[in-house]
Amino acid sequence: MNRFIKLAALAFSLPALVSGSALALDYPTRTVRVVVPYPAGGTTDIMARLVANYLSEKLGQTFMIENKPGGGTNIGTQEVINAAPDGYTLLIPSPANAINATLYNKLPFDFIRDTVPVAGIARVPNVMEVNPDVPAKTVQEFIDYAKKNPGKLNMASSGNGSSIHLSGELFKAMTGVDMVHVPYKGSAPAITDLAAGQVQVMFDNLPSSMGFLKAGKLRPLGVTTMEPVPALPGVPPVANTVPGFEASSWFGFSAPKGTPSEIVEKLNKEISAAVVDPKLKARIEDLGGIPFPISAAGFGKFIQAETDKWRPVVIKSGATVD
Repeated sequence: MNRFIKLAALAFSLPALVSGSALALDYPTRTVRVVVPYPAGGTTDIMARLVANYLSEKLGQTFMIENKPGGGTNIGTQEVINAAPDGYTLLIPSPANAINATLYNKLPFDFIRDTVPVAGIARVPNVMEVNPDVPAKTVQEFIDYAKKNPGKLNMASSGNGSSIHLSGELFKAMTGVDMVHVPYKGSAPAITDLAAGQVQVMFDNLPSSMGFLKAGKLRPLGVTTMEPVPALPGVPPVANTVPGFEASSWFGFSAPKGTPSEIVEKLNKEISAAVVDPKLKARIEDLGGIPFPISAAGFGKFIQAETDKWRPVVIKSGATVD
């Protein structure tokens, strides 16, 4: 009888095993939507398109980018969460997804609970940059100058609660400097005013500021990763002066909860191969990024750690959204 029960159980499990393997083998059989919860042209959008183009060529089906901005990434995120968990709707998550868990009092979803991590794309340092008229050439000189002028320096950001804003808030908390936060509707107008001297400092995503830095319109003081960045030779990590300071942006792929593990594993394998492909890797590095191949489980742990990291910073900053 026991032998019969075991054989029966095996017989029932075989279709599931076969169908799961076949699902991964055949996937994708049609167009895959990749939702970017930001407008076209930004760092998140550029990174997503690089990998989507690679996947389209490698897997023989179109990975189509759809820009769904609004609500601090919440609109695009919720659309993916509500989609069928079949691998044909994917999200490009970023620090906003970790920050929003605390920034918003009432969200109609729990990002970690309602999505599954798929793969990493890249980590992108922010750069602590100042208007050239600011008399500080190093991070320490800036700290000293700010402490001599409490409340007189304006710190720009791309918006309340953005990773750029909270990078600056983390710096304020760790150094004790007093700066006035000036939120903008995106990085572009903030950088324009920074170059014009309307504000004095910003912790911007490196790709957005690279042109201004190369043109000498802004002065870099430090990068927010623990290691130097090849795209900015000679610019040290802020952590060299403020031990433990780290605030890089990151991008990856997530899917709706319930997406078959076989599809997640296949996507992770292909995306991880994409970001270390020599041509794509060079493009990511040209943009100031660092390729971020990581297992799906590892990416999940990373997102949890980021959510935990930014929670006290959001609370201490008093950041609010409309």
